[in-house]
Amino acid sequence: MKANERFFSFEEDFRDPYARDRDRVLHCSSFRRLEYKTQVFLNHEGDYFRTRLTHSLEVSQIARTLSRMLELNETLVEVIALSHDLGHTPFGHVGGDELDKLLKNDGRPLGFEHNFQSFRVLSKLEKRYKDFDGLNLTFATLEGVLKHSYPYKKPFLEGLDKRFNLDKHPSLEAMVVDHADEIAYTSHDIDDGIKYGLISFDDLLEDELCLRVDEMVQKEGIKRSEKLYRHRFVAGLIKLLVEDFMENSEDGVKKYRQNTPICVTLDAEEKLPVGFSKETARQLKILKKLLFNKLYTHEKIARKMYAGKQCIKGLYKAFREDENLLPPHQKELFEVRRKERVIADYIAAMTDRYAMKTYHEVYGLSL
Repeated sequence: MKANERFFSFEEDFRDPYARDRDRVLHCSSFRRLEYKTQVFLNHEGDYFRTRLTHSLEVSQIARTLSRMLELNETLVEVIALSHDLGHTPFGHVGGDELDKLLKNDGRPLGFEHNFQSFRVLSKLEKRYKDFDGLNLTFATLEGVLKHSYPYKKPFLEGLDKRFNLDKHPSLEAMVVDHADEIAYTSHDIDDGIKYGLISFDDLLEDELCLRVDEMVQKEGIKRSEKLYRHRFVAGLIKLLVEDFMENSEDGVKKYRQNTPICVTLDAEEKLPVGFSKETARQLKILKKLLFNKLYTHEKIARKMYAGKQCIKGLYKAFREDENLLPPHQKELFEVRRKERVIADYIAAMTDRYAMKTYHEVYGLSL
C-alpha cells in the first residue's frame, strides 16, 4: 500500500490525547454557537466586534505562545483555551447572572455558574456517542476548564471532589490559559471600546499601565493622533503583558513542571507559580477597574445588557409556565433532569440572536 493510500480505522487514532480533545471541541455545536454569543458588544452591533468565538481564538493564540516559551504542553493549553467559555449564556455575564438568580429562586441552590456549565457541556450536554454523554475528553482538559487557576471547592460538586482534587490548584497549563484570558479580554475590550467610541485614549492615558504602553508606541514613531495608534497600542499592551508573564513565571514553571500535567499542590495562601510581576499585576488591576467604570457600565452597554437580561427572564418564565413551548427533545430530558435545569441548559446554549428570535415568537414583541 502506498503512503497516500493509507486509511485509518475508527479503532486507530494517530493523534495524541489532547489533540483528539481539541478536535472534538472544534467540531461540537457548542463551539460553533460561540460565534453569535456576546463578549461585550452584541453581535449585531457590527462585524468588527469580538464575540465569544473570536475571544476564545485570541485566548488560544496567546496561551499557545506562553506555553511554547515556558515549555509546557501546547496542545493541552489550546484545548482548554478553546473550551473555557463554552458554558456562557447569551448576552455575556448578565445572562448567566440572571439564570443564576432564576434557578435559585426556584429552589435550585446550584444556580448557574459558567465555569461549571462549560464543564457540563463537555462532560454531559454534548452528545456524540451512543453509550455515554459528553465528548469523552481527558482528565487534564476537564480539570483545566473547571478550575482555571485556583481550587474549585463548591458545595454543589459533591461526587466530583475526589476525582478532580477540587481543593488543589490545577495544572500549570490551566493557569497559563487563565492569564491568557485576562490578557486577551483586557486588550480587545479596549480595542472594541475605542472603536465604538465608548472610551477614549484621554481616559486610558491617565492609567499607569497604559502610559507604559504609550511610551512603547511613541518609540515606534507613531503619534496618538494617527489611526494606526489604536492598533499599535493594543499590540503593545499584549506584548507587555505576555513578556512580563513569561519573565515572572519561568522559575515557578521549572519548579512544578512535569512530563504529564498534574494538579499543583499549594496551600491556599501560597503564591501561584505563574503570573505577572507584582507591579504589573497591581497596575492591571487598576486598569480593569477603570474599564469597569468607563466601559462595561457605559449606558449604551448597560441598555443592551438590560434588554438581554429581560430576554433571558422572559424565556425562562414562559418555558416554566408552558413546557409545550419547548422542542420535543428538550421535554424528553425531563425524565433524567429537573425541569428547571433543562430549561436553563436550553437557554444557556442559545445564541444572542436565537434567544431574541425565540422571545419575539413567544411574546409577539421585539426587544
